[in-house]
Amino acid sequence: MCAETTDTTPDYKDTLNLPQTDFPMRAGLPKREPEWLERWNEMRIYTRLRDKAKAEARAPFTLHDGPPYANGHLHIGHALNKILKDMVVRSQQMMGRDARYIPGWDCHGLPIEWKIEEQYRKKGLNKDKVDVVDFRQECRKFAEGWIDIQRDEFKRLGVTGKWSKPYLTMDFRAERIIAEEFQKFLMNGTLYQGSKPVMWSPIERTALAEAEVEYHDKESFTIWVKFRVVGKQIKSDDGTQLATRIIADDLQHASVVIWTTTPWTIPSNKAVVYGEHFAYGLYEVTYTPEECWAVKGERLILADKLAGDVMRRARLEEGMYTRVRDVSAEELSGLSLKHPLAGAEGANGEWDDLRDFRAADFVTDEEGTGFVHCAPSHGMEEYDLYRGLGMLDQVITYNVMDDGSFREDLPFFGGTYILNRKGGEGDANKAVIDKLVEVGGLLARGKIKHSYPHSWRSKAPVIYRNTPQWFAAIDRKVGDGQDTYGETIRERALTSIDELVEWTPKTGRNRLYSMIEARPDWVLSRQRAWGVPLTCFVKVGAKPTDPDYLLRDETVNARILEAFEAEGADAWYKPGAKERFLGNDYDPGEWEKVDDILDVWFDSGSTHAFVLRDREDGSDDGLADLYLEGTDQHRGWFHSSMLQACGTIGRAPYRGVLTHGFTLDEKGNKMSKSLGNTVAPEEVVKQYGADILRLWVAQSDYTADLRIGPEILKGVADGYRRLRNTMRFMLGALSHFREEDRVDPADMPELEQWVLHRLAELDHRVRTGYAAYDFQGVFQTLFNFATVELSAFYFDIRKDALYCDGDTPRRRAARTVMDLLFHRLTTWLAPVLVFTMEEVWLERFPGDESSVHLVDIPETPADWLNEPLAQKWAGVRKARRVVTAALEVQRTDKVIGASLEAAPVVHVEDADLLAVLKSVNFEDICITSDIRLTADPAPAEAYRMPETPGVSVVFERAEGEKCQRCWKILPDVGQHAHPATCSRCDAALS
Repeated sequence: MCAETTDTTPDYKDTLNLPQTDFPMRAGLPKREPEWLERWNEMRIYTRLRDKAKAEARAPFTLHDGPPYANGHLHIGHALNKILKDMVVRSQQMMGRDARYIPGWDCHGLPIEWKIEEQYRKKGLNKDKVDVVDFRQECRKFAEGWIDIQRDEFKRLGVTGKWSKPYLTMDFRAERIIAEEFQKFLMNGTLYQGSKPVMWSPIERTALAEAEVEYHDKESFTIWVKFRVVGKQIKSDDGTQLATRIIADDLQHASVVIWTTTPWTIPSNKAVVYGEHFAYGLYEVTYTPEECWAVKGERLILADKLAGDVMRRARLEEGMYTRVRDVSAEELSGLSLKHPLAGAEGANGEWDDLRDFRAADFVTDEEGTGFVHCAPSHGMEEYDLYRGLGMLDQVITYNVMDDGSFREDLPFFGGTYILNRKGGEGDANKAVIDKLVEVGGLLARGKIKHSYPHSWRSKAPVIYRNTPQWFAAIDRKVGDGQDTYGETIRERALTSIDELVEWTPKTGRNRLYSMIEARPDWVLSRQRAWGVPLTCFVKVGAKPTDPDYLLRDETVNARILEAFEAEGADAWYKPGAKERFLGNDYDPGEWEKVDDILDVWFDSGSTHAFVLRDREDGSDDGLADLYLEGTDQHRGWFHSSMLQACGTIGRAPYRGVLTHGFTLDEKGNKMSKSLGNTVAPEEVVKQYGADILRLWVAQSDYTADLRIGPEILKGVADGYRRLRNTMRFMLGALSHFREEDRVDPADMPELEQWVLHRLAELDHRVRTGYAAYDFQGVFQTLFNFATVELSAFYFDIRKDALYCDGDTPRRRAARTVMDLLFHRLTTWLAPVLVFTMEEVWLERFPGDESSVHLVDIPETPADWLNEPLAQKWAGVRKARRVVTAALEVQRTDKVIGASLEAAPVVHVEDADLLAVLKSVNFEDICITSDIRLTADPAPAEAYRMPETPGVSVVFERAEGEKCQRCWKILPDVGQHAHPATCSRCDAALS
């Protein structure tokens, strides 16, 4: 038994080398982080890093910021995006690059314009009666206000960058360069005006790009409509006389049935198409129940696969109709059809022309009737079909106005609206359905809930509408001579994707490639006011296909750019602008100024020109090393930037693209204010601090959707505290460490050399991980190292030497390793935990000019790697785990209170392992007072672990008395000059 302490027992606490640090376990991040932000601002850290990089001639690394929209407070997706960007920039900087980051904002476009219109409506004002320049100034002021708010919110997250001079798409110089980039399309022959169906927002009265559309469930009317069969009209050889081909008697007066979810398109129908290889049949109605629009004796042509479903929709059960015979594709090809409104009283001949009827590849027999009604003004497949046939002039209509109403002079339906002014169901669909019932053209109707495109701004449904727009032709040869990667925009883009861009993750390549491979021409024009105008003129009276339709004159272009540089794009809308820009070279009466604005995706797609190319702190070659945004930007910014650059510089503007997922709540649900499951960055920062939010990003797999919520954040905070404890221990152990205390690695004990080996391994892992943007992998590796290999192993073992040794080589070696650990862990973790690592750094290196963010990750000598030693210590650690597990059983059973009360016997079957354990002071490794290693067979009651066969432990108590300084129980305690001490402590005291 060990001797008990008494009142006369010496207290040696003050003789110990106890850790000394003011570093608190309680971080207090919400309060302290703003102080560090202010300190960094006063130190001008970003500028100093640029100066340092220039002095050292560092290779540049440019992450080009995808511009967030200057409208509203930040959401958690913004925080994820900006924190990821910041971790990229900081890690690249600390690995020796000149990592530049110029934050920016998208300022033009419909969301801001919409907000100003809302303000006008509340005041009873009409936007169309306000001077356009005054209106644009209000939009500019609105954007400026939100830029200031968002800038402060981004900076609060610890994001570094050129905040004093961000880029804004509404800056005068930016507007000038956007116009200049547009003029390149004008001059290289890819710009043209065309008329085709585009996604149109009736609420916002403008065309939309695919990236401006999101899909939501919508309940739509669905109708089955009858088109009466007639003989096919053909022209005689001289082209003047009409003849009618004879058709089978039983097809005379039969009807082809179509199905549509857009009844409002029926007035614009010009054709019906069928599937050439489907089986069709002629069906006769033999009985009609009440409330049925079918007529007894009428005959219907339907795809056999769908006929039963169509009849059920028409309330016709089996036995109420019969299948008469097959209808071959050859017979179908001989038919023409009448519109159901043909000959209707009051129709004024609007629908009397026979409808075209032909086979088409896009018809399916999965739903509907096997026939598709075609309104080429409102559907791309139909449009493409008739464009290929050279028949567009015969099938295009202009029935729908920009507000989604039918033209006033359209019989029956003029003035009705597809949508009401709030985006809900208008009166047009009902008017069409009622008229079809009246004329006997309706077979059935119903409703269907389906995924439908909506404007992501107004949240209202959109329609396809044929309207004149300006396009960039992506398959037309670009006349600029930059053909290294292809002659057309599409060729250049596809080549860039495969040959010039590194994708993270790799799946990003496939997504963008397939989108660009299949996409139509780029719609550049929008019918709005707040943006950069299409700075071009068209000849009055000329057709878009005429070679002189567009004015292409470098002198006129230069005048426009000069004015934009000085006054911004408002210059285009000021009185006398046309005369000013045309000058004396052209008659203003012969030319019309285009007042459409550019798609805002063209604005953001052009940012490479006025950020990477045009600024001193841009990119040396005008290209970005990385674009980083969410996966939705494959159809947004990544996409538009690729198209724009391929049209102007002949290749992609980026060398790398990184995409991250979306943020979801803890259950994996999409966040929604109505569901109350949103997580606001501001609230997280107030409760935990920005470093916890940054740590959440680093711990997450950003390549997939990320979950966040209260419980997840609690877990992140718990992990943070464990890591903070590791840093605190290190700081305490390094108090008063001097350079003369440093020990050469070759003179260190094996345990310290093993730590250096791990540092060499980790240095490679950190650098390759950061280079690959694998923040999750880097952090998880470092977290496990800090909490498992350091706190639970190395620190646990060396605590005794650090506290109790005198000025021994072992203690000096341990402190040297602590110093090496400090410099690596703080710099490795600084890109993630920007505030905490600064706090750790300043605790050890205080000073007005001191900052961890001004230093690089230190080089780690390759000769620290020692694989044989690592293998040896892997065996030591495995054996140690068996001992510590065996002692934990004794502690749980209250046999002992601490491991130093034990002196276990360890049975080791493997002779090599036994020799290893005898060479390393295994009792210190296991934190016991003594240990006996033996090759003797272990008794049955010995403790074993299945994962470590051949190592068994028998518990025994340590013999001797407890040293009152180090608490080891040893036989020699009390036999030295200093009472109640062991020989080691006596020597330290002497």
